[in-house]
Amino acid sequence: MTIDFSPFVPWPVLAVLALIALLVSAIALWRGLRGATIRSLAALALLAALANPLLMQEDREPLTTIVPVVIDRSQSQQIPERIRQTDEALAALKERLARFPNIEPRYLEAKDAEEGGAPSTRLFHALEGLISDVPPSRVGGAIFVTDGEVHDVPGANQALGFDAPIHSLITGRANEFDRRIEVVRGPRFGIVNEEQQVVLRVVDDGPSPGGVAKVNVRLNGNDIATIQAVPGQETPFSFKLQRGGSNVLEFSVAGLPGEITETNNRTVHLIDGIRSNLRVLLVSGEPHAGERAWRNLLKSDASVDLVHFTILRPPEKQDGTPINELSLIQFPMRELFVEKINDFDLIIFDRYQHRNVLPILYYDYIVQYVQKGGALLIAAGPEHAGEDSIALTPLEAVLPAAPTGQMINKPFYPRLSEEGRKHPVTRGLDGSTQEPPRWGRWFRTVDVDPPQGQTVMVGADNHPLLVLNRAGEGRVAMLLSDQGWLWARGFEGGGPHVSLYRRIAHWLMKEPSLEEEALTAKASGRRLEITRQTIGGPPGEALVRYPSGRTERLALSQKEPGLFTAEKDMEEVGLFQISNGNLSTLVHVGAVDAPEFKAMISTTGPLKQIADRTRGIDQRIVDAQGAVSVPPILPVHNQVRIADNDRIQIRLTDETVLKGVNTLPLFAGFAGVGVLLLAFAAMWWREGR
Repeated sequence: MTIDFSPFVPWPVLAVLALIALLVSAIALWRGLRGATIRSLAALALLAALANPLLMQEDREPLTTIVPVVIDRSQSQQIPERIRQTDEALAALKERLARFPNIEPRYLEAKDAEEGGAPSTRLFHALEGLISDVPPSRVGGAIFVTDGEVHDVPGANQALGFDAPIHSLITGRANEFDRRIEVVRGPRFGIVNEEQQVVLRVVDDGPSPGGVAKVNVRLNGNDIATIQAVPGQETPFSFKLQRGGSNVLEFSVAGLPGEITETNNRTVHLIDGIRSNLRVLLVSGEPHAGERAWRNLLKSDASVDLVHFTILRPPEKQDGTPINELSLIQFPMRELFVEKINDFDLIIFDRYQHRNVLPILYYDYIVQYVQKGGALLIAAGPEHAGEDSIALTPLEAVLPAAPTGQMINKPFYPRLSEEGRKHPVTRGLDGSTQEPPRWGRWFRTVDVDPPQGQTVMVGADNHPLLVLNRAGEGRVAMLLSDQGWLWARGFEGGGPHVSLYRRIAHWLMKEPSLEEEALTAKASGRRLEITRQTIGGPPGEALVRYPSGRTERLALSQKEPGLFTAEKDMEEVGLFQISNGNLSTLVHVGAVDAPEFKAMISTTGPLKQIADRTRGIDQRIVDAQGAVSVPPILPVHNQVRIADNDRIQIRLTDETVLKGVNTLPLFAGFAGVGVLLLAFAAMWWREGR
């Protein structure tokens, strides 16, 4: 309650009147005039009435004390036991804080935050946002429910923004143990069939059981080695890549009894395989128009070492010219097909026919080469339908189609078959989606019996044109026409011969991106992208196994024939396993060296300094049996000056909010008139004596 003034005349005027009244009263009192005292009081009452004094009373309501409660829901807190502990602690806090009507708790569940592209636990950042609209004087304290692994703890000289205790309730048991594995360093790229080396390390957090850890190594889903690693020491591992493109090297260490989680017992390292030089052997049966198309394509690729031979003078061409006078290079049959056959990544027979240049035994060597993982391409012409066809040699054991002995001579547009629209070798060829296709015609094909494998292109009357097949561990392709050069020459607008030939060659050499049945996954930030290639029907759903162990099914939608995809932003980060049917793959979402996975055991270390500085508590709430016990709440008026290790102290605020103001004029109404009448009546009475 206070007194204020709202004068009826300006203050300067009132001051002048008061000065005059003061002088007159002083002179009257000095000279002893009758009634001077009463006149002075009457003047004072008149001046008070002109000043209009007001009695003011404020109506205030006390404000509640804000207590932010930050719940750590980061990935290290997603262990089932810690989820239970956190939920029980949160329920206990809500029940105890609800007992105090003058305390207003604010709850926030903080998940992983991105720091430099890596997920981390940033509870103080979450706290800052939770109380950003609150004056510091209203914050009575902050409570964290966490495992103690916090990565944004302020330094000793950093201001917290409020002066109140910070309490940390630590989940997890004391003396926890966790084993994890990490790749210390390794190559990002590697040359195929050359030795590579990565360095890994097994780390034991907490009391280590000691001993040697057994690490299983898988490359592209296949077990390749089991190595012994001493925890805490770097362990080198050497290996060779067997294919180009993306390779997934997976390391896993067996879980141990008592460790808190096995989610970090696996790690992957991605390596892009690079073929130093692809060695291709091209054997042309005779000079023809299409020979240059194959040669130009292979010579234009800097990564291809081409060995090309053309049979210019077969044995039947005997004209009596002495051998020493011929300028032809002798065909090095034994060197190519016996001694160095395994050095080639691909062998191409371009319109080649058996005319006793190669002994029959050498075809057996080629068959063995294919069955052991080699690649063979037959670019067939009219000779393939004749009596000297190489299909009539031991090579027939790996060929997917046998010729009928007939040629089909009629113009046609090469078209994709139903399988060809889905197969990655021919899917999406430029011009294939129109009818007729937006490319030039061909004019003859070799007629064959119903082939094995996949017929991805057809010719006149739907006869096979391009057939792909597997033989043992190797692959074979048959292009049953020698008219591809028409596309290279631009006949009727030409066609995508470069793309087609290159895809055929790379499929034969087992390029992963051209596999008919493949499941791949990649991550862009936290976005998971799944790709499924198939030449069959819809593949169904993809099963995603999260790092925490939970699973989820994602529907695969068709992007184009034979290609199905799914995308989703993932809440967790770490190593994901994706499977569909009998295919599976691994992908790491988020940064590999994220702080969130470097330590999974709970600790009271990082937050202890903050608790000591603010006179809060930093203690575990879980006993050895796993029972949760939350300390009681203790409201404290004024500042918290002494720490209490057994209770959560909350500083109560004395802040209030103004609801309204009541004013009462002291000289208003009958009271003011009465005072003035009394003053003037007393003066009149004194004058009348």
